[in-house]
Amino acid sequence: MDRSRRQGANGVRPASVPPTSSRLTVRKHKNRRRPGSAWSRLPKPAAIADACGRAVRRSVRTVAVAAALAAVGGALWGSYRWITTSPRFEITAITVAGTHHVDASQLRAALPVQLGDNVFVDLVEVARAARANPWIASAEAHRILPHTIAVDIREHTAAAVVELGELYLADPDGRPFKRVALETGDADGLPIITGIGRAAYTRDPEAAARTVRDAIAAAGTWRTSARPAIREVHVDPHGAVTLHTSDQAIAIQLGALGAGIGARMHTFDAAWAGLSDAERAHARAIHLDARPDHVTVAFAKD
Repeated sequence: MDRSRRQGANGVRPASVPPTSSRLTVRKHKNRRRPGSAWSRLPKPAAIADACGRAVRRSVRTVAVAAALAAVGGALWGSYRWITTSPRFEITAITVAGTHHVDASQLRAALPVQLGDNVFVDLVEVARAARANPWIASAEAHRILPHTIAVDIREHTAAAVVELGELYLADPDGRPFKRVALETGDADGLPIITGIGRAAYTRDPEAAARTVRDAIAAAGTWRTSARPAIREVHVDPHGAVTLHTSDQAIAIQLGALGAGIGARMHTFDAAWAGLSDAERAHARAIHLDARPDHVTVAFAKD
C-alpha cells in the first residue's frame, strides 16, 4: 500500500484517523464485584452455627482437660498433706548402726529429727548432721515405713596419734581426723608420731600424710615380733625414724623410712638378743646405720 495514502501527502497522519492500539495501551477491567448490599456478604446462619459449634466443642475439651488436671493436682496435694500430717507416719524409732566410739544416744540427739516428727523428713540433712561428728567417716539414712528412721554409719579407724601442734588421731592413710580427747582414752594403745609439725602439714598435706602413713607402717612392722613396746615414733626433717620404747625410753635409731627398715629391725633383733638383762636395763640408745652388720649401743652411766 502507498504510504502517502495512509499518512497524507506530507507524511502526517490525518487528525480524523485514531491511533492504533499498542502494547502500552491501558485497558479498563470490568468491575468483578458482585452487586448487592452489605448484608448479602455476611456468612450464612448455617456457617455461623457450624463455627460456633466447633468452638464450643474445642472449649469443652480444653475445660475437661483443665478440670482433670486440677482434680489430679488436688488429689496429689491432698495425699501429700495426709502423708505428711497423718499420725500413722509419726516417727516412733530412730535407730543407729555401726557405732563403736560414738555414743548412739548422743548422735540421735544431734540429728535434725526426733520422735513424733513425720517419717518423710529430708534424709540428706539427717545424714549430713550425722557426719558432723568427727568420728564418723560416712553416714546414710533411710526410712523403714511406716514410722522408723535408720542411720547406718562407718567410723574412722584410728591408727596413730600425730603431734601437729596439738594431738590428733590419724587413720591408716595418715590423715588426721579428730583431736585427741585424752580423758576418753582416744590415744590408748596407739603410737605417737612426732617430728612432722603443723607448718609442714599445712604446707604439703599430701606429703605429710605419706610420712605419717610410712611411720604407721614402721610401727606395725615393729610390733610383728617380740620386741620392746614403743610409745613414740619420731621422724626428723630428713625422713629418718627413731623409735622410743615405753618402759626404759630407749631411742632406737632405724634410719630412713622405706623398704630397708624391715632388715634393720632384724639387725636390731640380733643385737638385742646378744645383750644381757643388765645391759638391756642400762641401754639408752641403739643406732643402726646403713651397714646391716653394724650396731652401736649407748649405755647409761652408773
